[in-house]
Amino acid sequence: MMRALGRLVCLVSVGLLGCSGMNVVQQQSQEPQQTQAQTTVGVMPAPKDARTRAKVHTELGSLYFQDGKMIVALEELTLAAAIDPDYAPAFSTRGLILYHVQEYDSAEKDFRRALTLEPRNSDINNNFGWFLCHTGRAKESIAYFEQALGNPLYQTPELAYMNAGECLVQLGQLDRAEDYLRRALRLSPENPQALFHLANVFYKRGNYEAARKQLLDAVRHSSPGPQILWLSLRVERRLGNKADEESLAAQLRRKFPDSSEYQAYLKGDFE
Repeated sequence: MMRALGRLVCLVSVGLLGCSGMNVVQQQSQEPQQTQAQTTVGVMPAPKDARTRAKVHTELGSLYFQDGKMIVALEELTLAAAIDPDYAPAFSTRGLILYHVQEYDSAEKDFRRALTLEPRNSDINNNFGWFLCHTGRAKESIAYFEQALGNPLYQTPELAYMNAGECLVQLGQLDRAEDYLRRALRLSPENPQALFHLANVFYKRGNYEAARKQLLDAVRHSSPGPQILWLSLRVERRLGNKADEESLAAQLRRKFPDSSEYQAYLKGDFE
């Protein structure tokens, strides 16, 4: 369950790329496809104790979130929190979904409730740090990533290293950001998000060839989203590769015409 909670951060960051590593099971059937959450509902026995029931509803909420069914996901997580008000993952997961639907005040309340219940939970600390970073409070976020990384039993430290690196870029601390991102890549060498953020560090330093290399590696491992395409376009523009710049602009227009990145391109706002 904790790994599933950590991976939810990837789902929220849809601007970079699709989370192809989510390991969603596809039904091998001629019947109309069910969502993963619907399939899970059909096979789960009804547990009796409150903690197990809350966990089941939290997992269902996570699966509905992956399916893009936000309202049903929130219903499941609200039910989980009502069944067991001391089950921290229910509040943390609901906080991520509330962020996704732009209910930021309610999301923060849920994260803080989760941390009150389990202050040393690395997944919750990482997710709350990510939330702070993406709501304009990057400086506050670093302490929560450090708290997550201070736990030697943390199963996915590469997430906290990567997220901390991204936030340190926002703060202009490029050397420290590079250190964190390289640590993330030592643990997960093909992580396209970490590669993207490291490319951004190089871009901000004016090292465009190094940025280009990281972006090419990122694209090898996942289908790029608008942020990767946009940074790649700007890198090729800096390098004077007009044909590559135009090709990337065409991809951005074709795949993500409503993205903020494409709107910036139309305005000529390359920085």
